[in-house]
Amino acid sequence: MIRADQGDTVKVHYTGRLADGTVFDASPTDRPLHFIIGRKEVIPGFEQAVIGMYQGGKKTATIAPEQAYGPHRPELVEEIKRSLLPADLTLEPGRQLEVDPAEGQKFVVMVKAVGEEMVTLDANHPLAGRELIFDIELLEVTKGGAPKNAH
Repeated sequence: MIRADQGDTVKVHYTGRLADGTVFDASPTDRPLHFIIGRKEVIPGFEQAVIGMYQGGKKTATIAPEQAYGPHRPELVEEIKRSLLPADLTLEPGRQLEVDPAEGQKFVVMVKAVGEEMVTLDANHPLAGRELIFDIELLEVTKGGAPKNAH
C-alpha cells in the first residue's frame, strides 16, 4: 500500500463542513484536488491530515482555526462612512467587495452590516476563526512527482 508523505503528489476527494453540518466546499466528483505535500498549496491542517494516509483510504479530520484560515481578527473589521463608497454600489450583508486602496494591493472584504450612514466591512477570511471538518478520500499517491494523468 502506498502511503502519502512529504514531497508526494496526491489526488483527493474532499467535503469541507462546519460543526453545524454546513458544507462550505467540496471537490467536484469529476475533478479531484491535486496537490504536492509540503508546497503549501492547501491549508496546513488539510495537508497534515493527508500525511500518513494510504492510497484508497478515507478519514474525517477536524482542523483548528490556527491550522486553517487563522483566528478571527477584530482589527480587520471596520465601520466606514457610506458616503466613502460609490453611490451606485449595491450594499447588502454577505456581499463581497474588492477593495483597491491607494497602495494598489487589492483584497476582498465582506459587507457585515449596512446602516443609513455607516457600513461595516470585514477583511477576515470568511472561514477565519472557524473549526473545519473535512471528509477526505485519498485516491492516488505519486511518490515525489506529478501523477501521470495530472491535468
